[in-house]
Amino acid sequence: MITTIAELDRIRDDSKRLVTTRSMMSAGAAVVPIPGADIVADIGLLTKLLPEISKRFGLDHEQVKKLEPQLAQQALVMASSLGNTMIGRMVTKRIVVALLRRVGARIAVGSMAKFVPFAGSAVAATISFGAMKLVGNSHVEDCYKTALALLPADQRALVNAKG
Repeated sequence: MITTIAELDRIRDDSKRLVTTRSMMSAGAAVVPIPGADIVADIGLLTKLLPEISKRFGLDHEQVKKLEPQLAQQALVMASSLGNTMIGRMVTKRIVVALLRRVGARIAVGSMAKFVPFAGSAVAATISFGAMKLVGNSHVEDCYKTALALLPADQRALVNAKG
């Protein structure tokens, strides 16, 4: 379990770097001129990325089950209030597909753009990178806020003192 703000900040920074790396992989898949290949790749990437981020923050399904009941409930309530349905739960392909539907317009434009000669691939890659980065970083921030709420009171006070 994370016990200090410094540790929590380090995990957030490392997780954002991971999101950037996976976003570049998503952009690479978006260039492939096979219909739907980018979406299949994104589902695969997110199915692994989101649980990895949760795990780094001590908030994956197995870790939350092992928390004291009061802390586990607090984590789930905090995640729910943020609109995050992945913290503390099993991340399935069905959940990832539902998440991708939220950014679906961007993905659809990117999928269609790759068929425009020359510039289309660059547009598709840019859109795919941006959508993956948006979803990944949003999950990082939700995990950060949830883990912050679970820190000992003296550490939470340090955050409030910083502003």
